[in-house]
Amino acid sequence: MTIAEFLDPEHWMNPANGPLYVQLRKRIETGIGSGFLAPDMPLPPEREIAAITDLSRVTVRKAIAELVDRGLIVQKQGSGSFVAPARPRVEQSLSRLTSFSEDMARRGFRSEMDWLERGLFLPSPEEVQVLGLAPADQVARLARLRRADGRPMAIERASLPPDILPNPLAVSQSLYEVLEQSGLRPVRAVQKISAINLGAADAELLGVAPMAAGLRIERVSYLPDGRVVEFTRSLYRGDAYDFVAEMRIPEV
Repeated sequence: MTIAEFLDPEHWMNPANGPLYVQLRKRIETGIGSGFLAPDMPLPPEREIAAITDLSRVTVRKAIAELVDRGLIVQKQGSGSFVAPARPRVEQSLSRLTSFSEDMARRGFRSEMDWLERGLFLPSPEEVQVLGLAPADQVARLARLRRADGRPMAIERASLPPDILPNPLAVSQSLYEVLEQSGLRPVRAVQKISAINLGAADAELLGVAPMAAGLRIERVSYLPDGRVVEFTRSLYRGDAYDFVAEMRIPEV
């Protein structure tokens, strides 16, 4: 497939899917995430992209500008726009209970997020069981798309009992910082990791092709007294993360 065929609007443009510059940005993000638009690869000039997509130069320029802001595209004076160089994979330790914000700050990355859901809701049967709620109780939910230096990295969906997090709107960045201020930060967790193929909606959020490899992590976190404080289901890009666990041989 050529770039012109990839950008052909018949494959992705839909008036019902929001602003055209956002659709173009997401199309290019998908090409980068799937590897079709490889690191350091030049993009066609804006006028050529406009001709291929039948969009205005202003619309194309706005889409490219957002990709530059997210660190996915770099612009070189006199040379044009290029896919950003390949970034190193993130190694995530499975032996430390830290937040995404803390992990990214420790690695020198700028942590960003887009809110997908935040508030108090009726719990699902799974949330009732894991968090020890009654069916008539409410549950605090936080769903976020997490970015590092503009690059989509993970989708996090956290559920907490309402007495642990009575006001989900109080979380602006780090959930664990808010819990720590209340003396309710978890001290241990059990995690389950599964390999998956990302569905279309999640893949679009993460900027990869549908059915791309991903990692699903379910985590149940506990307070010192053993109470469940957090139930989190996260989806990670398979091309961005390596999870590392330290193992010891038991003494005999």
